[in-house]
Amino acid sequence: MSSKKKNGEDGPITIKKYANRRLYNTATSSYVTLDHLCQMVQEDVDFVVYDAKTGDDITRAVLTQIIVEEEAKGQNLLPINFLRQLIGFYGDNMQWMVPRYLEHMMEGFATNQEKLRQSMQETFGGIFPFGNLEEMGKQNMAMFENAMKLWTPPAPDASSDDEKESGAPDTKTDSDAASSESLDDLKTKVEELQKQLEVISKSEKKGS
Repeated sequence: MSSKKKNGEDGPITIKKYANRRLYNTATSSYVTLDHLCQMVQEDVDFVVYDAKTGDDITRAVLTQIIVEEEAKGQNLLPINFLRQLIGFYGDNMQWMVPRYLEHMMEGFATNQEKLRQSMQETFGGIFPFGNLEEMGKQNMAMFENAMKLWTPPAPDASSDDEKESGAPDTKTDSDAASSESLDDLKTKVEELQKQLEVISKSEKKGS
């Protein structure tokens, strides 16, 4: 990849586009793709694109195509409302002002992007106690595990087994035994009541 920069001594690199849509870099004498041109833009390498047959400058159309390709990959930089408003200016009597206005705004943003990046880091760094998403993920997982422990009953420890072996009363066994005795007493009382009802019923029949 050529390192010729914008406003370099040799001027912008010439890219020729042929009828088969292939792009030819005249500086490196090799064919390139839109991804290559995108990388050149990101590296601030200046170039112009000409139609190989007509000689027309088609740089604007090729750059627009790069944007379309990047948007299709999920690199969404253009909000839908912005696109609608931009399309709405086509044919408007204020259309001539839009390109210069957008260019001015982007130049200002590019000039101050480092200050903006630092400001964002300071702002969000004060909100989030961790330096990166990985640390935040670890903290969230720890919080989740702690919350799960609150809802998980503790497993029986070794002290319970020691108490059983030493002859200490088993609370669970005593409770079960008490419940069993209560059921037996209830059954006995029900049987006694049934016997009494039978005796009363027989005596009434004899009296009649």
